[in-house]
Amino acid sequence: MVTACIAGIGVAHPPPMEQDRLWRDFFAGHYAGVQRGLAQRVFANAGVVTRHGVINPMLEDPSGWSTRKRMERYLVEALPLGKEAIGRALADAGVSAADIGLFAVCSCTGYVTPGLDILLARDLGLGPATQRLFIGHMGCYAALPGIGAASDFVVSRGRPALLLCLELTSLHVQPPTRDPQQIVAHALFSDAAAAVVLVPDSGGYAVCEVAAVTDTATADHMTWEVTDLGFRMGLSPKVPDVLREHVRGLVDSLLDRHGLAMSDVDGWVVHPGGPKILDVVRDQLGLDEAQLAASRRTLAEHGNCSSPTVLLTLDAMRRPAGPVVMLAFGPGLTLYATLLA
Repeated sequence: MVTACIAGIGVAHPPPMEQDRLWRDFFAGHYAGVQRGLAQRVFANAGVVTRHGVINPMLEDPSGWSTRKRMERYLVEALPLGKEAIGRALADAGVSAADIGLFAVCSCTGYVTPGLDILLARDLGLGPATQRLFIGHMGCYAALPGIGAASDFVVSRGRPALLLCLELTSLHVQPPTRDPQQIVAHALFSDAAAAVVLVPDSGGYAVCEVAAVTDTATADHMTWEVTDLGFRMGLSPKVPDVLREHVRGLVDSLLDRHGLAMSDVDGWVVHPGGPKILDVVRDQLGLDEAQLAASRRTLAEHGNCSSPTVLLTLDAMRRPAGPVVMLAFGPGLTLYATLLA
């Protein structure tokens, strides 16, 4: 039977911004008189040292921009960033763009038609028969169902597939508010692009299974609302409680189906949604801090970049000798897990 393997990874970032300077030179004034003390504490405890943004609010403040203006800027910024990540992934895999049979794109921070899948396929030389798939509004976990769809294509067709995850959250800075959920979003989120190439039966990470659990009773815990002033994040403080309830069962059942135990896993790639998210996963799975080092480092160096983040973490981790479990979480409230070997 054909196995789909991750043969190449490529990442790209817009210019970096220091978290402390972002607070001092923009957000301290942004929240002056409106939850300033709370905002300062949230920024200081977010676990983020450096972030990246196509929009630097210290140079241009997008908080009053219309959604139309933000979408126009999305197209301008997304294309070169996506090309950079894809070019690196194809080179890493040693695969030509013309050989790609499926091109999937995940993004929830912008809309454009023709979409990034068409425009990037045109600019990068993907063949006219290349199939395309656009995955929108899955948020932080989108990379894992994206990997699932791409790996299914590779297994069924025996041809390479390309997945791009690209998010530009810096476009969606909101006006000052007393809502602590907005403050948390402003303290955590960042921009990035990450691409992976999957091919039949290579020496890379083999995709064994993609699994999920969705708690629809908590659907209001994480939202992404389109408004006249961009997209507004809803992020309930109850999210860690939902993860606490479900994450161990999801991982145990995934491993059981492959005759594995927790002790057999050699690498943990956990989406760093924030420090509390990582703490809950650590405690529920009985992990130590060394096993979460790549996730903590990704959060510190890049912030929460939504869908690309779990791929950034995979790229940053040493190549383990044994199985790898990837975990990501997002709206639904949904937990996704992927087993690589």
